[in-house]
Amino acid sequence: MNSGLPTLTQPRKNDTPPHKTSRSRYLPLAATVSLFVVVSVLGSVMYTGFFSPQVFLNLLIDNAFLIVVAVGETFVILSGGIDLSVGSVIALTTMVSAALVEKAGWHPLVVIPLVLAMGTAFGTLMGWLIARFRLQPFIVTLAGMFLARGLCYLISIDSISITHPWYAAVSQMRIPVMSGASLSPGAVIALLVLALAVFVAHYTPFGRTIYAVGGNPHSALLMGLPVNAATIGAYALSGFCSALGGVLFTFYMLSGYGLHAMGLELDAIASVVIGGTLLTGGVGYVIGTLFGVLLLGIIQTLISFDGSLSSWWTKIAVGALLLVFCLSQRAFGHRSTAKR
Repeated sequence: MNSGLPTLTQPRKNDTPPHKTSRSRYLPLAATVSLFVVVSVLGSVMYTGFFSPQVFLNLLIDNAFLIVVAVGETFVILSGGIDLSVGSVIALTTMVSAALVEKAGWHPLVVIPLVLAMGTAFGTLMGWLIARFRLQPFIVTLAGMFLARGLCYLISIDSISITHPWYAAVSQMRIPVMSGASLSPGAVIALLVLALAVFVAHYTPFGRTIYAVGGNPHSALLMGLPVNAATIGAYALSGFCSALGGVLFTFYMLSGYGLHAMGLELDAIASVVIGGTLLTGGVGYVIGTLFGVLLLGIIQTLISFDGSLSSWWTKIAVGALLLVFCLSQRAFGHRSTAKR
């Protein structure tokens, strides 16, 4: 006897097929990669010498520290948080490194593990405050930003040049990749960090918990997932990546200064969002962050090749891209909600 009610085998009209839902999650990433390819082709057509292996490898060399920092920021945003302290932690890392190497006479191989532990502890403290006292990540990391930047000026208000031969040797070292093209050690480290982050995000319980917490922390808690531990872990990872980015930045600048990396936290967040990660958390791919950084870098390279445009056009282009991607995320969210 038919009661008129739908059976378990009868799909509802507004149900979205699983394969379409999974495909739609790749749309932001596909858009970022496609835009990067379009800008690359445009530059190759417009300017002689733009399409060369070394020009593209320079994107990795010049943005190695940003890639590492943005990877840590990706985990935080995936968990539904935000970290505004990353630029200040970079500056603090350069200042501590320069002071210990140049003034205290420590060897860089002793200083580097110390500053990495310092950055990890700094991120862990912020994560603990957020998880333990249910504080807003924006406020806690804003306080962390001011604290780290202020500590820089307790060390020195002036720039401290790093003259240690080990730093100079590493900064000038190049690793051959192909004929006439090479990578810096910092770029290789950034790629290794990226590969490890992809594995952690998509193939470990910690990564899956981060996605679950960002998607719905209350559901994750009811499922028995370690929500607080995952939150603390995300900020600890971001602190570690910020300190590692500071080490790479030290190789790049060969100095410590309290004004280093001013506003870099905004570049990191922009790279993550342009890479397809939702600001609300729970959706995104670490590999998209790489293309977000590369897209910002290739826009800057395009403007440099032109020669007639001010460098401020880079900020204008990034702002326009960020607005477009935020609007598309909003539209994507409304469409996904409507299909449920």
